[in-house]
Amino acid sequence: MTTDSSSDYSARHLSVLEGLEAVRKRPGMYIGSTDHRGLMHCLWEIIDNSVDEALEGSCDHIEVRLHPDHSASVHDNGRGVPVDDVPGVGLSGVEVVYTKLHAGGKFGGGSYAASGGLHGVGASVVNALSARMDVQVDRDSRTYQMCFRRGEPGEFDDSRQRTPNSSFSPFTDSSRLRKVAKVRKGVTGTRVRFWADFQIFPATEGFSWEDLLARARQTAFLVPGLTIECWDERGEEDLHETFHFEGGVVDFADWLASDGPVTATWHVTGEGTYEETVQQLDPDTGHLHPVDVERTCEVDCALRWGVGYETQERSFVNIISTPNGGTHVAGFEQALLKVFRSQIDRNSRKLKVGAKDGRPEKDDIFAGMTAVVTVRLPEPQFEGQTKEILGTSQVRGVVNRVVTDWLEMKFSSSKRDDKQQTQLLLEKVVGEMKARVSARLHKEISRRKNALETSSLPAKLADCRSEDVHLTELFIVEGDSALGTAKAARSSKFQALFPIRGKILNVQKASTADMLANAECANIIQVIGAGSGRTFDIEQARYGKVILMTDADVDGAHIRTLLLTLFFRYMRPMVEAGRVYAAVPPLHRIEVSASGRRPREYVYTYSEDELHRRLRALEKSGRHWKDPVQRYKGLGEMDADQLAETTMDPEHRSLRRITLHDEGALREAEDVFELLMGSVVGPRRDFIVEGASHVDRERIDA
Repeated sequence: MTTDSSSDYSARHLSVLEGLEAVRKRPGMYIGSTDHRGLMHCLWEIIDNSVDEALEGSCDHIEVRLHPDHSASVHDNGRGVPVDDVPGVGLSGVEVVYTKLHAGGKFGGGSYAASGGLHGVGASVVNALSARMDVQVDRDSRTYQMCFRRGEPGEFDDSRQRTPNSSFSPFTDSSRLRKVAKVRKGVTGTRVRFWADFQIFPATEGFSWEDLLARARQTAFLVPGLTIECWDERGEEDLHETFHFEGGVVDFADWLASDGPVTATWHVTGEGTYEETVQQLDPDTGHLHPVDVERTCEVDCALRWGVGYETQERSFVNIISTPNGGTHVAGFEQALLKVFRSQIDRNSRKLKVGAKDGRPEKDDIFAGMTAVVTVRLPEPQFEGQTKEILGTSQVRGVVNRVVTDWLEMKFSSSKRDDKQQTQLLLEKVVGEMKARVSARLHKEISRRKNALETSSLPAKLADCRSEDVHLTELFIVEGDSALGTAKAARSSKFQALFPIRGKILNVQKASTADMLANAECANIIQVIGAGSGRTFDIEQARYGKVILMTDADVDGAHIRTLLLTLFFRYMRPMVEAGRVYAAVPPLHRIEVSASGRRPREYVYTYSEDELHRRLRALEKSGRHWKDPVQRYKGLGEMDADQLAETTMDPEHRSLRRITLHDEGALREAEDVFELLMGSVVGPRRDFIVEGASHVDRERIDA
């Protein structure tokens, strides 16, 4: 026998969640999640209310503290939350702001021209998800206070200790906003302290000091003149950081950039208007009706290009981060693509761009770009309370027009500095475009050949037989003379050889297009088979190790540095993965004479100090050696057995692994390569002069 389940479903199964109950029942709808991210989002909501005061010019100092009792507090010197009663509601402004959803001063009432808070739910949501929240407001020479437990107003008995577990008495007949202190005339501001509710958030989750510093620094960049102080009182010693910047988004872009500049940091500003239909409350009827209003959108962007190919793009609406972009980012990107395509078409002959090269794509233009895109507008439309995507469609056109007009003016400027920067930038974009096209064309021929394929790899490559990438090694050898010896010394099963003719192009100075046009650089990239720059895919690399085998002299060191510059600039994942090595050939060979039953033997040393130590040890043991001790100046001076034994045989050789173990090492490497191989001569000259006194003249080959 079956029953109709629909008959068991009636109106009594429906429930209506009133007020803050909905927030506690479905917190993820308002703060995204109830893990670490949701907890930090609660803190951002309170901080952003203070920042909105700063955007209005009413606040220039915000203090954020993380307390040892799992609470956080935010104090600003803004106007203070209104303490008088809200007309028609019968409650004070403080209670309305912190207990009523969709209530506040950001619905077009004229209190905020551009704010991050829009929906009127931020403060009340945090209150609903807090075991306790204390709000203090300085206004009218008084300090007013109201306390809440899980969104309900009342009073705590803090005679013993101020905690969420203190005895609580909710208001029954009417709420009271207590006057707790006096302040000097003219002093205003708001202090909010809240304890996260462990019924909502896991007790193991806590506020992140690093995330707080990152957000505070970002906000200080976006609101020039605002000071944000952060305190962490949870450890044995208090941590303290202060952020204050006057340069705005330009300072932000400079701070984000980690590579050498191709252009200066450009500051793009402007504004535009658009029409929007909004719903306004008719005071006579009490109903909403549509009204067409004219909005103004302010655009403030900073962008610069560097010699690298990493892209850093940050976007904001009224200082609220939009990590997933939105219409403002779409307008910005459309403007860049349109202007650059136009400029490259106009200068195609000068830039040597042909039909086979195609047209620049977004990734070509964005390679090496650092950009901060901000817009300010009243009542923007976001997707969800977490405000990660801007949805106001008209903003796309405004940003597009502002950025297009500014860039076209920059590219048509007659100033010498502007001409140099724009020319270098167009060359960089064309180089990236050609690199992408080249990578696509060589994708198939760069694969390891199998029995059914023919190879279009460079003829000079002496490949190995194994196809196991984990075992294979590619030796990049200096000169054809060393190649002959290395061929006889290698194990052809897993060791491949590729010779280069002397010194390759210095890619730190050259453009991407020049690098690709250089036969040696292009061949090395093709042999490794994983592309270059942002198209580099380490999974496609044909060899597990790349070993730079150069002579043990000044020229060999220079060639090795040039090769490392190529790998660092265009195949950096190989370096980061620790798959690039430098061979360590010996400097000396000591021929030890036979003595008694001891046969003649050969001892190799790799430095002057090691040579002298070995000679002293031989002398002490009564052994004799043939003078003069042989000094190797090149790989070609060794026969195959010697080269195999000292430099190529995995059982006996020594290799230096080239690695980047952390972000600090990356920045240090960037600085060293720019110093040694960059276009600026002055610092390199100073470096040489300072190190000249440490050079042993006898070690110079002349």
